[in-house]
Amino acid sequence: MKPIVLTTLNARYSHASIALRYLKANLKELVDDAVIREFVINTNVQTIAEEILVHEPRIVGVGVYIWNASDVSELIQVLKKVAPETLIVLGGPEASHFPFRVDLDAADYIIQGEGEVAFYELCRDLLAEKRPEQRIIRSSMVDPEQLVLPYALYDDEDVAHRHIYVESSRGCPFLCEFCLSAIDEKVRYFPLEPLLEQFETLWRRGVRNFKFIDRTFNLNIRFANALMDFFLSKEPPYFAHFEVIPDHFPESIKERIAHFPPGSLQLEVGIQTLNPEIADNINRPLRIEKIKRNLAFLENETQAHMHLDLIVGLPGEPLESFGANLDALCAMTRSEIQIGILKKLSGTTLSRHDALHGMIYADTPPYDVLKTDKVSFKELQQMKRFARFWDLYYNSGNFNAGVRLLWPNGDVFARFFAFSDWIYGRTAATHKIALERLAALLFEYLTAVSGVAEETAGTALAVDLGKMSGRRLPAFLSPYAPSGEQQEQRSASGATKRQARHT
Repeated sequence: MKPIVLTTLNARYSHASIALRYLKANLKELVDDAVIREFVINTNVQTIAEEILVHEPRIVGVGVYIWNASDVSELIQVLKKVAPETLIVLGGPEASHFPFRVDLDAADYIIQGEGEVAFYELCRDLLAEKRPEQRIIRSSMVDPEQLVLPYALYDDEDVAHRHIYVESSRGCPFLCEFCLSAIDEKVRYFPLEPLLEQFETLWRRGVRNFKFIDRTFNLNIRFANALMDFFLSKEPPYFAHFEVIPDHFPESIKERIAHFPPGSLQLEVGIQTLNPEIADNINRPLRIEKIKRNLAFLENETQAHMHLDLIVGLPGEPLESFGANLDALCAMTRSEIQIGILKKLSGTTLSRHDALHGMIYADTPPYDVLKTDKVSFKELQQMKRFARFWDLYYNSGNFNAGVRLLWPNGDVFARFFAFSDWIYGRTAATHKIALERLAALLFEYLTAVSGVAEETAGTALAVDLGKMSGRRLPAFLSPYAPSGEQQEQRSASGATKRQARHT
């Protein structure tokens, strides 16, 4: 039995909630009265409720996010039906801002904002039979220096099988209107030495994958350099993920990034748009020349893996502008480009654009834009499929040679848009398409629609699929395999036929 159960539904099993661990670590004298139970979205909600109630808790704290809001709504309704005496406390981004767009009425209390201190105080009062009158508790920003760090609460299972999320700061100085981080304008840093001591302990326990959730990792040069020095002092292999602002790379940071070995550093670079008018419209700083120089440095002088973000459907931005952004990025880098559809999160100021730019959004998570005065509903549907196929063909790295045959003259957006429409027309699907089928579709489109010679397309795809260790080339690509591989394929095929004759 545990009086307090802390729970959430993660997007995948490999994700571990740092928020729940912060809450438990800061429960003071109640820390041993709490247990963390994590689940995954799309799990049977009644089964989750059953596993929570095994502990006979008096309080259940639930983290609510855009990806689990609907499941949480159902979960808390089930919990209150079968265990009405259990007190339910919600927190997290989806509970922290009005309007609520899922039904959270079954919750007894909702903490809005950073919850470490407020959740402790509420649990202390509830366990002492003191029921606060206010259902909505607005918490203040916490002082990182006063928090107990949560990293000891990653257990051996987490270390062995899950992403380890860490942070060195909270907040963001920028005011981008689509982002909840813009609400917390003040960047607050955790004390550096205790933080590095905790990371050292994680390292000794075997953690080699550190995913930083800081919004602007490279804003503070001293902190960024100290954290990179931590990793550079270690023996590879290891992996560190940082979210960076694209126009702020002082020489000391560049020098350190250049020393990271291949496969050890991933940088999530928030571009969102390269159109100055659109960026200004949503209060996003955009210093294009600095961005170009920094991307060129990262692309040509480092081994860092870049993950760049672009958004479709920003207020006032037509598809032509988005397409120009994509074309420009593809000319600057061969790195992963993540294409996202604009979402209107409660708490942001995007609503001010609704009337002026005809912004219409879905009422259910993830609250994505459905149409604007510049982009029709049909076009946004096409772009959602575009983004999915872009992931499968471009971002996956499985078709580095083949996919680029779609745009020999650099017209990336228009050519891939046409291919995306064609492939959806052939498959009526965006998921569960096997790799061999993806290759066959690209080969067919290149040769039958784009006019690429079969030898050129086949050779490129044979190179793409041939680099995957342990994977045999599909039969339609075997004529284009290098000569040694052709002989190996024929020998394997002959052996299979001979075996078939004797069975």
